[in-house]
Amino acid sequence: MTMTKSNTEKLYSVIKKPLITEKSMTATTLGQYTFEVQKDATKIEIAQAVELAFPGRKVKKVRTVYMPSHEKRMGRTHGRTNSSKKAIVTIEGDPIEEIVGV
Repeated sequence: MTMTKSNTEKLYSVIKKPLITEKSMTATTLGQYTFEVQKDATKIEIAQAVELAFPGRKVKKVRTVYMPSHEKRMGRTHGRTNSSKKAIVTIEGDPIEEIVGV
């Protein structure tokens, strides 16, 4: 697939942010990184976006999980959290230092 300007701009918007939790940080030793991604992003788009954002890294595997919204309460006020999608990306080669913070 060729990288056009509009396709590259779309790939940069696929990854919203890295998810930093205790579980995701222990998975980085296995080369697995967790990102919050757009809900309509496919596994192929996620892999291309990670390879574009972190040059020199090769994506080995992408797993996605849909995170439904949950009901929350603050006193008498009721509301819901936003639903989202997260991707667990397995990378071959060197670790990504920007996320790990080593």
